[in-house]
Amino acid sequence: MTGPVGFALQRLRRRRAVHASRLSPRDLLAEATAGMLQRPGRSALTALGTVLGVGTFVAVLGLTSTTSQQIDERFNALTATEVTIEDTGGDQPEYLQNAFPADADARVERLNGVRDAGVYWSVRLPEGKGVRSAPVGEAAEEAQGQVIAASPGVLAAAGPHLQQGRVFDAYHDRKAQQVAVVGSGMAARLGITTLETAPAIFIDGDAFTVIGIVEEVDRKSDLLLSVVVPRTTAQHVWGGPRSGDRAKMLISTQLGAAQQIAKEAALALDPAHPDYFRAIPPPDPRSLRTAVTSDLDQLFLLLAGICLLIGAVGIANTTLVAVLERTGEIGLRRALGARSRHITLQFLAESGALGTLGGLVGTSLGTFAVVGTAMAREWTPVIHPATVMAAPAIGLLTGVVAGLYPAWRASRIQPVEALRR
Repeated sequence: MTGPVGFALQRLRRRRAVHASRLSPRDLLAEATAGMLQRPGRSALTALGTVLGVGTFVAVLGLTSTTSQQIDERFNALTATEVTIEDTGGDQPEYLQNAFPADADARVERLNGVRDAGVYWSVRLPEGKGVRSAPVGEAAEEAQGQVIAASPGVLAAAGPHLQQGRVFDAYHDRKAQQVAVVGSGMAARLGITTLETAPAIFIDGDAFTVIGIVEEVDRKSDLLLSVVVPRTTAQHVWGGPRSGDRAKMLISTQLGAAQQIAKEAALALDPAHPDYFRAIPPPDPRSLRTAVTSDLDQLFLLLAGICLLIGAVGIANTTLVAVLERTGEIGLRRALGARSRHITLQFLAESGALGTLGGLVGTSLGTFAVVGTAMAREWTPVIHPATVMAAPAIGLLTGVVAGLYPAWRASRIQPVEALRR
């Protein structure tokens, strides 16, 4: 079109192009800040979801690393200090029942690095015989538990924590006294709750005085469901180990000595026939603890992801409510020239800022939780630096993702419809 009218239209198009609506990063930041400060209570509640999610994320990963460290130390302190010696007996008939010499405990304990050592075997009772708290024919509790013949070194190597009483010693073993130490599980089955009345139990009709109740052990947990009697007493009453129930030796060592003790124990027990014994050294704890820590990491990462998802849903809901409440404001902005992308960027900036703020606060709270828990348990807190550095970014990402749909809804609001409300 030519003439004055066409010239005026061209000038109008150029003016519109020159004065097209723009939103600079500075203005975007100012608008987002104003939107958050306009309703501080709602903004705080919106950020709370991210605080909880990111805080849980940091705390869970930190506690996982700290717990894994304690698992490593536990494996090193217990599993790596235990050696078991099995009696293979060889092919000689004189060693058919028990190849361990009478002074087996003393021979092994003389090795450098050994703390305690003892020989034990399972006592095979006659068919239908068990452990009773009173003689046959009287009202009594009966338990079909395991009876273990053991030298005093076995109980020392097992690391017992006594509920009541004491364990038998070398005197009881040397004199073949009929005393017994019962595990807490076996004591509960037999109805033994106190040692003040000097309770007795009856094994295959023979009376044994209970002198101790073991509540927990560091090694050989089956003792908690067993009755332990001195080795010499068991030999006097029932004989030595039967075929198929060969004796074993439990050895507790100093840290780092287990592998060497496993190589030396058979020769110390019988220099002429070391092949009568087979040493079982402690397994390499790295494979086991790697599997355990891997399972913990996966479980806790899943938990942290669920917490972040809950936080994202909270931000999305609150931001969507804010969009509905600010419909009139959005319509006015559109009427004054704001474009759809400007509205989208504004709400994304608000949700992203709240997510970042929540991420920073959550990171701090999660770190304090890890350190506080570790101090209370006297552990060494372990938090990977990458976790702390990534947590605020995760909060930002959570906020932006949660604000996508509400921001899109806000950008679709038409000015005319908004101003009618």
